[in-house]
Amino acid sequence: MRESSVILFHSSNYAMWAVDVLNKNNIENKLIPVPRDLSSDCGYCVMVGYDLIAQAEEFLKRENIEFDRIVDLK
Repeated sequence: MRESSVILFHSSNYAMWAVDVLNKNNIENKLIPVPRDLSSDCGYCVMVGYDLIAQAEEFLKRENIEFDRIVDLK
């Protein structure tokens, strides 16, 4: 069962900007280090509940926040 997803970014600036946008839109999230089994140019990713990931992605795209990819965690 998937409980959460992580959004991977190309830079820490985008990750922090994403946290700000998600917080302003009441999307629960957490800035965390990128899990070791995932690769990313940035050392941080944003964890979001699986049930909120579609909304989070929509807000990030609306604000032109670039991200590498979204990965579902087990």
